[in-house]
Amino acid sequence: MATFGKATFNAAKYASSRPTYPRQLYDFVFKYHEQAKGARWDTAVDVGCGTGQATVELTPFRRVIGVDPSARMIEQARESVKSRLAGLDLSSQIEFVQSAAEDLSFLQEGSVDLITAAQACHWFKWDKFWPEVARVLRKDGTFAAWGYSEFRLSRFPSATPIINDYAQGSDPANSLGTYWERPGRTILDEHLVAVPDPRETVPGKFSEFERVFFTGSHYPDLPNPRPVILRKRLTWEELLGYFRTWSPLHTFHEKYPEDLQRPDGDIAVRFWRKLKEEVARAEGKEVPKDEDTIDIEWPLAMILARRA
Repeated sequence: MATFGKATFNAAKYASSRPTYPRQLYDFVFKYHEQAKGARWDTAVDVGCGTGQATVELTPFRRVIGVDPSARMIEQARESVKSRLAGLDLSSQIEFVQSAAEDLSFLQEGSVDLITAAQACHWFKWDKFWPEVARVLRKDGTFAAWGYSEFRLSRFPSATPIINDYAQGSDPANSLGTYWERPGRTILDEHLVAVPDPRETVPGKFSEFERVFFTGSHYPDLPNPRPVILRKRLTWEELLGYFRTWSPLHTFHEKYPEDLQRPDGDIAVRFWRKLKEEVARAEGKEVPKDEDTIDIEWPLAMILARRA
């Protein structure tokens, strides 16, 4: 998470390169929320909001607040709100506050209907965060958090070992595995199972807690896996742009700046080429061109809780 605060971090490029959550995901959350007899649609809060990608999708609620500890992310989020949804300015409905997730002191007790956390909750201190959620959510309010793990090439499972070697390998000179910030990345890769049940952390404050896995066939040992819903079709050039947003790549290049000068490309380019070569081998065709497209998917886990 510290990467997002560095001077070299480009929030706009980060926002344009990341996967976007499908309407199906938000509909799933909203449907869960409306199932409560006392559900209201007044105020939604998106914690760890980053550049506001999920925040702007919470507009079924009359007031929406995005919260993030990074000033740079908040600045980018405010700019994004002005240009989202075909130019519709949502700045009168959506506001942003710079704050840690564990400090929601700017919110009154029992004043919030929905709290979300998109690709952020693996950083939270749950012994402090769950009590804050319990404090600000009103009765029958919903908490929903989700996070995606390592990407997959949808049609090429044979590429998965290459992805794992690059993203999770233990060789610090030839992979990124040792440069992820822990334990956050581990919590993501293990599908948020480390997130504690709020009914145990703050007894009597929550009536429901549920774990949902949109992981398809990638992790068959997870209970009741649902089909993957987070997908994106990218050109190979765009896929390389996505690799450039990875926080461990920034850290790797701080340790090995000379890698950026290699005539065969830096570590991200070399990985990208290996994937291209594997797709060509699997299809029995030529290596894809940069402008050719490739289907990507991300296994995604979600946790849902309802305030008692």
